[in-house]
Amino acid sequence: MSERSGTGVRKPPEPFWGTLPVEVVEPLYPYVDDVAHEMIEWIRERIPEYARPFGSSYGKKMYGSVRRAVSDFLVVVSSPDASWEPVREIYAGIGAYEARKGRSLESLQTAMRLCGQVAARLFTQTAARLDWPHETLGRLIESLFAYLDAISAAAADGYARVHDRPGSQREHLRARLHAMLTGDGLADRVAITQLARSTGWGTPSSIAVVAVRGLAGQAPPLLPPPVLADWQSQVPSLVLPDPDSPGHRHLLAGLGDLPAAVGPTVDLSRGNVSLMWARRALELAETGKIPVGGVIRCVDHLPTLVASMGLDLIEAAIPQRLAPLMDLNPNQRRRLVSTLLTYLENGRNAAAAAQRLNVHTQTVRYRLSSLEDLFSGELTDPERHLELLLLLHSWQRLLEPAAD
Repeated sequence: MSERSGTGVRKPPEPFWGTLPVEVVEPLYPYVDDVAHEMIEWIRERIPEYARPFGSSYGKKMYGSVRRAVSDFLVVVSSPDASWEPVREIYAGIGAYEARKGRSLESLQTAMRLCGQVAARLFTQTAARLDWPHETLGRLIESLFAYLDAISAAAADGYARVHDRPGSQREHLRARLHAMLTGDGLADRVAITQLARSTGWGTPSSIAVVAVRGLAGQAPPLLPPPVLADWQSQVPSLVLPDPDSPGHRHLLAGLGDLPAAVGPTVDLSRGNVSLMWARRALELAETGKIPVGGVIRCVDHLPTLVASMGLDLIEAAIPQRLAPLMDLNPNQRRRLVSTLLTYLENGRNAAAAAQRLNVHTQTVRYRLSSLEDLFSGELTDPERHLELLLLLHSWQRLLEPAAD
């Protein structure tokens, strides 16, 4: 079975390892996915630190780790010749990851114990259904808790490797605070305030989260102490306290030329929202949809960002709602889209639009006359004003093919 292949680990010295026949373990494999889901639900309900949406990035990572733990157990309990060291390294890595993210070892080990309770219940139900001897069930459950002890110890070793470095206690607390402020779901303000005091990080009234790219293996830049940094994630992020305060506008100077986007200023409990928009702004900048030049601020690109999140609907609506423009050749369409959008953005003032476009006012009036003919008078309908602004902006910034 796929869960058993390629594990390649050496047996640890716990009792009853690899002593159960394969035919005893075989009926458990079909339940791996279901039991992993049940374990995740138990963890999310009982450990607030792990109460992340199942579909979130961390939720998916947590499910993968739990499912791997279940599958690895079924391998080692029925394979006397399986090796152990790679399994140990996996859980040491999980412990180290949790330490770098600032989460507690106690929460990780509690999660492992909860998984053991769910697994023991499954084994008991399977034993009753298949009429296993009491000795078989006892050996399986004893092996389960020996396995949990082993992976828990491995995780603790990995955690200690990170946590016991010089100065790491303060780093640990700051990492935990960063994780709490940017995690999925609403953060607990009381817990944030208590942890902030422990780190010496003055509790601000608001925060903004910055997404950063471009380290490419280089050492992270030095930033002022008020900035909480997570350089370990695939897209590193920074938490800025009171970002709109005049005294805090220098906090990002140390980033130099690194591509960065500042999310909107939010309440302490909504850091994940700021981070989501910052990452989205970076993605759009990397594809040329948002102009690049210095640190990108999400509030300067609201129409583009909002439209990007509903792009499927907008893309489906454009062939119907902007059909007269879509039938033109690319050069004609580009001129008329730019003219109409600029005209609407300038309160239907042809002279102001001409100045923005750097053309003569009569040129704008001529193009507007052509547009009125194309749209059969619909351009003056006030109910279409906002829709036209949204569709034209989205087409120009997000969907229009590049000019040859």
